[in-house]
Amino acid sequence: MSEESAGPVLAPTLAEWLKAREETRQHLSGPPPFDAAWVQRLADLLTTERSWQDQYTNLIALGSRHGQFPSSNR
Repeated sequence: MSEESAGPVLAPTLAEWLKAREETRQHLSGPPPFDAAWVQRLADLLTTERSWQDQYTNLIALGSRHGQFPSSNR
């Protein structure tokens, strides 16, 4: 059985999550203007980043006990 048919592939989702994190980091570089457009863009970037993180976490959970990602100890 090939790796592709064994289940979901995590790499593309991880790549998109890391890309979203980098876009957020770039947006936060330099002095922020704190105008409405800047704040809206940051909100959009953080929502996108969180969405990719959730998707990645859910994919990892498929292979864990009970199909759920464990709670954090922090």
